[in-house]
Amino acid sequence: MGFARVEVKSILTAVSSKPSGSGRVHSFTALDKAMSPHTVHVILYYPRSPFGSFDLDSVRIPLSEVLSLYPPAIGRVTKNPDGYWEVKCNDAGLRVVRAKVCVSIDEWLRSADGHEESDLTVWEEMPADPSTWSPFRLQINEFEGGGVAIGLSCPHRQADPTTLTVLLKSWTEAQRRQRIVHPPSFSPLPSNLTDTDTVKSNCEPFPKPISGPISTKTSTATFRFSTSAFKKCLDQYSIDPKASPFDVFAALFWIRVASVKLKSDDRVCICVDFRRLLPKPLPYGFFGNALNFSSLEMTDVVKQGVGHVACLIKDHVTSLDVEKIRSDLNRARARGVMYGGDLTIVNMEDMIVEGEPLMYEAVFEDGVSPVHVSYRIGNVGGEGVIMVMPLPEKEFGRIVAVTLPEEEMSKLLSDQEILKLEPKIILSGAK
Repeated sequence: MGFARVEVKSILTAVSSKPSGSGRVHSFTALDKAMSPHTVHVILYYPRSPFGSFDLDSVRIPLSEVLSLYPPAIGRVTKNPDGYWEVKCNDAGLRVVRAKVCVSIDEWLRSADGHEESDLTVWEEMPADPSTWSPFRLQINEFEGGGVAIGLSCPHRQADPTTLTVLLKSWTEAQRRQRIVHPPSFSPLPSNLTDTDTVKSNCEPFPKPISGPISTKTSTATFRFSTSAFKKCLDQYSIDPKASPFDVFAALFWIRVASVKLKSDDRVCICVDFRRLLPKPLPYGFFGNALNFSSLEMTDVVKQGVGHVACLIKDHVTSLDVEKIRSDLNRARARGVMYGGDLTIVNMEDMIVEGEPLMYEAVFEDGVSPVHVSYRIGNVGGEGVIMVMPLPEKEFGRIVAVTLPEEEMSKLLSDQEILKLEPKIILSGAK
């Protein structure tokens, strides 16, 4: 862009409205530790600011009330006597950044790219001494013309996208003096998932990742597909009508990305939230990581039909059970880079609760829902990431956010199989 369009104006710390109690700690699970290479960033875009000034008590008090429910989010990372990282719940607070963006929200969504969008969630890596470092960071960005983007970030070791989404939604509920629909739960994962002694000793390890941490410059783009585009896919590719929007768009993008990579490695990693997949489902407010990463392979995927690949993905996802999830969790410890070691496709259908996308229910004032929500994963591997997310319009349309090396992305943006579905492309750096 030539100059920074996002300017930080102030930094402050938001604290909880009541102490959490001395001596409380939050430990990391094996899955949490496996997520350590990555960060999570969620950005909610609103057409107008839901508050006039963050310094007003009417805004800060509801946030403080919600933070009192989330001691691990306002604690500080430290090492226990055994040398393992954990969170000391010392009520040190959440870092809050206020920034100004010198263009309108519409211009931003049209012209910004993924790298510039990261300016809306300014990140600070954990220092050698993290005793004063805030792992969770909230950034409020005000656009010219009144729009606002609210970004929340944290190390992936501490939380997954669902956790951040529920936290933000809970803040909006507190702001409107409504009941917190999904309060946080800090219960440990069920023992039938963490008891790795019951995992079969001959369990196959994950295939060696195709790519390590990315060394080339990446590019991102976000494709918005309408319900009519989904139905057009079903008809054009003769897809089983029982296939979900995730199955269809994941299949389409797996094939098209494979075609631009020109590789014979036809393997992807499917990421699914398992909160609701267990016999006794975890609450949506489960705090931490509840993601399953599993490998899926197909011979010569570029030559396969979208319908056939969608069926394979559907069968793979619906076959996940406790035994498979436990096995995948056990193998994840040796995986290294969780996202992008193989092309990673993230299924966010779990965000749809009773027909309503959770992220678009984060409403500070009646009638003003987010116009767009972005999810970004930091430090991905070189094979890239595809995230399939709900649209605010509900129904069968989907948002597909893609991160790839720049050269591959330029080819994907001109891919005719994708373009004939007439997606609206945003946050791709279009001039």
